[in-house]
Amino acid sequence: MKYPKRSQYKYAKSPYRIRNWPDYEAGLRRHGDLTIWFSDDAIKSWRAPTSGRPGGQRIYANIAIEAALTIRMVFHLPLRQTEGFLRSLADMLEVEIPIPDHTTLSRRLRALGEIPFRAVASHRPIHLLIDSTGLRIHVGNLRKPPKKRAWRKLHIAVDANTGEIVASDLTGRRTHDCTRVPVVLKQINGRVTSVSADGAYDTEGVYEATHAHGEGRTVRVLIPPGRDARLSPRPSDALMERNRNIRSIRRLGRREAQHGREHDPSIQDDHRRRYEESHPGRPTGRGATRVQGSQHNDPSRDARQLPSGVILARGTGDLRSVPSHATKPGIS
Repeated sequence: MKYPKRSQYKYAKSPYRIRNWPDYEAGLRRHGDLTIWFSDDAIKSWRAPTSGRPGGQRIYANIAIEAALTIRMVFHLPLRQTEGFLRSLADMLEVEIPIPDHTTLSRRLRALGEIPFRAVASHRPIHLLIDSTGLRIHVGNLRKPPKKRAWRKLHIAVDANTGEIVASDLTGRRTHDCTRVPVVLKQINGRVTSVSADGAYDTEGVYEATHAHGEGRTVRVLIPPGRDARLSPRPSDALMERNRNIRSIRRLGRREAQHGREHDPSIQDDHRRRYEESHPGRPTGRGATRVQGSQHNDPSRDARQLPSGVILARGTGDLRSVPSHATKPGIS
């Protein structure tokens, strides 16, 4: 609020100023840093094996076509520019691999299916954020769109460490948010440490689904219960997390609890450790100065692995953590 009243001072957000400008500007420069390399497995499987049939043989394997088309999708390049981009990469990396021409890419594109674009797998536990949003259905280029357009509900699960959407589900607008949590959790193969959501997910089914996904491990469920919530007299292993949230709100207050101060010290230490790793040199704690932007020194945070083994790393700023077949475009 721009002009809060005297009674609203404690609810107004205090303005912040950027004080560590050198670190802030360095973080912005790292956002444009790009490192590309080819893995050894991709180079070995770049050429198509012989089929054993008479006639002409394929030169490029599907992995080469997928690499070219994925780079085209990421950088929004036409087919001819994609061919030139790959040739320049091969020359800078000094890798002897054949580069498919634009006509081959256009012809082989029809035979390929969907090309997944996923993040490099990490062995760290996942801190999950679950929420939903509404999507309006596009009605085309009508001069006057109808007043009552149908819409759908998109349920998403985001990894708090990387900001990547790890699971999603599209349903009708009348579907309750809490009913799709089991479907979303089934799409996640990694270990989930904590699940955070809003009060719409405060149901027994959500706690049970989260506990079942942990497979014997404790999964912290951070969902604010309702104002009239009561402790379960005989809670199950899953509902013990809900009783824990209720006790935290009663002890600290709802406002303090929603700011995350009811978390376990282990979770707080883990969040602080991950923050210090991704933001070196930046102060932490209550008196820390907030800085817009981010500084990513962890290659696994912003690395994106294509299905062909070509890896794009943004914001690393360090070549010591990449293989020998690595380069920075524009740097000789």
